[in-house]
Amino acid sequence: QVQLVESGGGSVQAGGSLRLTCRVAGLDDHNYCMGWFRQAPGKGRVGFAQINADDNAWYADSVKGRFTISQGRFAISQGNYGAMLSLQMDSLKLEDTAIYYCAARPSGCSLTTNSDDFPYWGQGTQVTVSS
Repeated sequence: QVQLVESGGGSVQAGGSLRLTCRVAGLDDHNYCMGWFRQAPGKGRVGFAQINADDNAWYADSVKGRFTISQGRFAISQGNYGAMLSLQMDSLKLEDTAIYYCAARPSGCSLTTNSDDFPYWGQGTQVTVSS
């Protein structure tokens, strides 16, 4: 069973930085896609960054040059590892305010980030950017 647990988030002034992390356990490490989505008040959930097993990353224009997605590993138990998905957010803007979700799927990334294509989700974390 694939489980995702997010951490990070919080409040920051415009122009500041925040870092989100997501621990992913149970995902096949040979072929997968992990991504970040966000949902602003009154709007739908939108994907803006994703990364695959080959470490290829993709960004939406809205965050390109400001956000960085990366991945690593963490030890679940001896000889058993999970994926650590991270999102470094710099030069934050007011419009970045949203609930942020990490997501994963057991297949490669596509050119689009449709939330329906991701069966596994983190619990969400609030990011608030103020002036």
